[in-house]
Amino acid sequence: MEGNKIVAVDLGGTNLRAALVQDRKILRYVKRQTPKTKDKLLEILVEAISEVFDKDVKAIGMGSPGPLKDGVIQNPPNLPLRNFNLKKFLHKKFKVRVEIENDARCVAIAESKLGCKKENFIIFTLGTGIGGGIIINGKLYGGRGNAGEFGHIVLDNKKYFEKWWQEYRKDFILKDLVKSQDPRSKKILEELSSCLGQGIGSLINAFDPEIVVLMGGAREAGNKFLNLIKKEAYKYTIFPKTTPIIWSKLDHPGLLGASLLIK
Repeated sequence: MEGNKIVAVDLGGTNLRAALVQDRKILRYVKRQTPKTKDKLLEILVEAISEVFDKDVKAIGMGSPGPLKDGVIQNPPNLPLRNFNLKKFLHKKFKVRVEIENDARCVAIAESKLGCKKENFIIFTLGTGIGGGIIINGKLYGGRGNAGEFGHIVLDNKKYFEKWWQEYRKDFILKDLVKSQDPRSKKILEELSSCLGQGIGSLINAFDPEIVVLMGGAREAGNKFLNLIKKEAYKYTIFPKTTPIIWSKLDHPGLLGASLLIK
């Protein structure tokens, strides 16, 4: 049916992706590196959207790192945008409705509708940074507007979760680390999984979710890394019933979730 196509954008700290989506299916897809300057970022963003845009597009849905409010990107650590009204900018460029939501919450929406389809769960995005999304009784929980900033949980080393993750992440490629037999690689993996286990285990205790879904670039590390995370997380959980912790099975959950912002 004409006129029901949506452009979905997943704006990440490392890569930005745009897709033409219809009936929850990706018809066209482009991926670009995320520039480090504001002007270049906006230029590449417009180019990527233009590549997938067609005359039947009715709206643009976007997932972006937070914090953000009402389409204004406030001060995300991984983007060169400060108090910038991206919603207004894109509406002016493309003359269609624009909706922007936290990128991790977009993933949570996709998991709720197309993935695990549980009523009560939490998601972790493990990519350039750490993000989170919370689904309660089948609905996205936003608090006063910024709920789900799991990356800012403070661990026992007094660093917040995302900072700790980024310090390790900049020195290696996770999937290579998992394959390595080097003792130092094993030690780093143990420290990483311990860190993630503390955070995830604490959130399981707080929310008692049906499931915890992990996604992002770390998914490339596969089940070996997932099993290490689970082992550590379960050390910290207090409930007798084990909460499943899984990798997302969706391809492009950020894009699909962004498209679901348009109803």
